[in-house]
Amino acid sequence: MTESGSFLADTYALIELIGGNSGYAPYLDSVMVTTKFHLAELYYHLLRFYSIEEANRYFDFYSGFLVPVSLSSIAAAMQFKLQHKDEKLSYADWIGYGVAAELGIKFLTGDEKFRNKENVEFIK
Repeated sequence: MTESGSFLADTYALIELIGGNSGYAPYLDSVMVTTKFHLAELYYHLLRFYSIEEANRYFDFYSGFLVPVSLSSIAAAMQFKLQHKDEKLSYADWIGYGVAAELGIKFLTGDEKFRNKENVEFIK
């Protein structure tokens, strides 16, 4: 999966897509994937702020966009996490960043801590 216009969406991006943030509208036509870790964070967020029915609906929908997380991407992610330990980012974010790099696609996020990092598509 190295085609242009492919992205790995983190939890922030998924929440913004669900919320209808117009900045993310152009990405609706892109090839988008995510990880089980981001899906878990998304589900928790939806349970907190929406109904269980809505949480289940989006959980089911985005489960169709999952990509596997390899051991090598976990190792690379934890190396990134150690290098940037002061930024206090979640394991899910670093794993997603590592998986995106391994797949040769950009990491889609609006998390300020990723604003100037390599291989990131930053949208607020």
